[in-house]
Amino acid sequence: MLQRFTADQTDAAAALLRDGGVLAYPTEAVFGLGCDPRNRTAFERLFALKQRPPTQGVLLIAADVAQVERYIDRSAVPAAVLAQVMDSWPGPHTWILPRAADVPDWIAGAHAGIALRVTAHAPAAALCRAYGGALVSTSANPHGSAPARSADAVAGYFGDALDGLLDAPLGQQQRPTTIRDALTGATIRS
Repeated sequence: MLQRFTADQTDAAAALLRDGGVLAYPTEAVFGLGCDPRNRTAFERLFALKQRPPTQGVLLIAADVAQVERYIDRSAVPAAVLAQVMDSWPGPHTWILPRAADVPDWIAGAHAGIALRVTAHAPAAALCRAYGGALVSTSANPHGSAPARSADAVAGYFGDALDGLLDAPLGQQQRPTTIRDALTGATIRS
């Protein structure tokens, strides 16, 4: 049964994530689906909800750099590149970086790197802080459908198949964040 949480119930929403649940929550432009990135069962449920191929991987969203550092192979990133990435955070910038050796393959899918964002969006950052780490962030929609821009749209897509929904405001972005490869500078999604 879908549990709805308000912005002042972020701790309860984070507890649902720690218990292996899949939660929809607001990001800079659209609602995202999230779960504990190291809980493979929750991750597989999220992908089943989206009807998305697991080879695509997902990005992780965090409240601060400390929450994403463990996922980065810092030895494979030139200092100037790492400085550029760190200077862009927090903000609506998603970067693909070389992933640390202990990052589970299911997070990155068929990709060698990992997509990371330190968000400045208050509700998403509060959720990451309450959870205590980075979360999976993928648009809240079945694969191939338009991303949900309202709590009602999320509920319409997933209903009671989704464990929880943090009903808080979206950010001011009109489109999902740009994704860039930190090493090459290539834009993956504009």
